[in-house]
Amino acid sequence: MAKKRKVAKKSKKVKKAKKSGRKPNPAFMKPMTPTSALAAVIGASAMPRTEVTKKLWAYIKRNGLQDRANRRMINADEKLRPVFGGKSQVSMFEMTRLVSNHLR
Repeated sequence: MAKKRKVAKKSKKVKKAKKSGRKPNPAFMKPMTPTSALAAVIGASAMPRTEVTKKLWAYIKRNGLQDRANRRMINADEKLRPVFGGKSQVSMFEMTRLVSNHLR
């Protein structure tokens, strides 16, 4: 019979997550005013682009507007159609470009 050897447990060192040297671009943090079409979806107050994106995705998920078959596509409802330039469906990447046209 083989003898069982005791294996010394190695202490696991917990690595701290390194902070990246990157700082957020001030252009993304600058408050932007949405047009009336976009304000109908996210609100009329001035906010940074990052907050606009968060609110827009919250609206899309709350109303179930993400296409079920192709999750990269967003279906427009009556409020989003003017923001999407009259299109009934756009891709996620096209959506960011179209939304940036509605920020001043």
